[in-house]
Amino acid sequence: METWLVTILLFGFLLLGLLLGLPLAFSFGGVAILFSLLLWGPKSLAIIPITAYEDVTNYILLAVPLFVFMANILEHSGIAEELYDMMHKWMGKLSGGLAIGTVVICTIFAAMAGISGVATITMGLIALPSMLSRGYSKYLAVGSVSAGGTLGILIPPSVIMILYAFLTEESVGKLFMAGILPGILITLLFIGYIALRCLINPEMGPAIEEKVGFKEKIVSLRAVVLPLLLIGLVLGVIYAGVCTPTEASAVGAFGAVICAVIHGKFTWKVFTQSLERTLLLTCMVMWILIGATCFTQLYTALGAPDMLNDLISGLYVSKWLIIGLMMIVFFILGMFMDPAGIIMICTPVFIPIVKLFGFDTIWFGILFTICMEMGYITPPFGFNLFYMRAIVPEGVSMADIYRSIIPFVLLEITGLIIVVLFPALATWLPSRMIQ
Repeated sequence: METWLVTILLFGFLLLGLLLGLPLAFSFGGVAILFSLLLWGPKSLAIIPITAYEDVTNYILLAVPLFVFMANILEHSGIAEELYDMMHKWMGKLSGGLAIGTVVICTIFAAMAGISGVATITMGLIALPSMLSRGYSKYLAVGSVSAGGTLGILIPPSVIMILYAFLTEESVGKLFMAGILPGILITLLFIGYIALRCLINPEMGPAIEEKVGFKEKIVSLRAVVLPLLLIGLVLGVIYAGVCTPTEASAVGAFGAVICAVIHGKFTWKVFTQSLERTLLLTCMVMWILIGATCFTQLYTALGAPDMLNDLISGLYVSKWLIIGLMMIVFFILGMFMDPAGIIMICTPVFIPIVKLFGFDTIWFGILFTICMEMGYITPPFGFNLFYMRAIVPEGVSMADIYRSIIPFVLLEITGLIIVVLFPALATWLPSRMIQ
């Protein structure tokens, strides 16, 4: 059977499974099993358990449950409440200050957690009612929380980056370092937009008239001590080459427990709930990985990557146009699918082409992650939009939530273009790492 025909059939059956509502892991695995049987017979199925065992015992992936556990513990640690109180005291008197503070706290949480939902839900419950009660525009308040929460997958540590590194055989540590400057860039774009918007229309983020003494402000700064120590510890040991990212994830998980203990929030219920949620999310990721790896191995064995390389290299178009088309594909898929699923589908197709054109796969991984950030806040199925729908007060509709994220999506696109034009934003820090 011709390779191009098999490629069409493979992705056609995968799409059919997804449209029928099959879980992503079963869609990947089912297609892999079906085509292996048809093309090579029952003996070919022996590769399935071997692949599964190799995936679930991979040392790199041990970081996934540890970072997820770290995020779940931090959600209950009380750090967010203290950080917001500090930002309220220092920035409340600025027009739009609470929204800017919310983005800053989301950035700090992003550097501690590794997944998007923690900051979105936590700040949605803490910051959103505070902003709305003080006359903030619902669009600015909801948008700042929704968009700020997406920073969790770009600013390290990041579970999505771990998956990308596993599938592309790249360094997790280098990917983590590569995400820092683009993450700061997008944070500054968010902050700049909020400040400018409130400067032009102060009624969107009215300044708070509450008086706070200087001594009280200084005392409130202790809220940042533990977060900065935890961030410095996890990222510092990776950058200095003291620990691998997997070892750093264990350090981070232990540090998160210590933070919760110090804040008096660590209880048996919090511990067991965090373990349960970690188990559920990790099992989901692992099953998707097993199914996707089987699919990728089948796809590679059929010679499809070589076929695509020959096809693309024979086209007389700019390599930058190809990269642009990939970003558009990521953006569209992000509107409908989970980032983990997108990376499983696109990696076997896109990465060989990226390497063919001589692009840095670390840099490309950051572009992918920024596109996934947008996917979290783009209708109709952006995860952060549904998180927000579950916690917004009455009077804020789904249409309001959709409208609130439009400027932030445009800012994300701006950040993506800047990283495309200036690759050093993603490649400089990794090049400075101590190996």
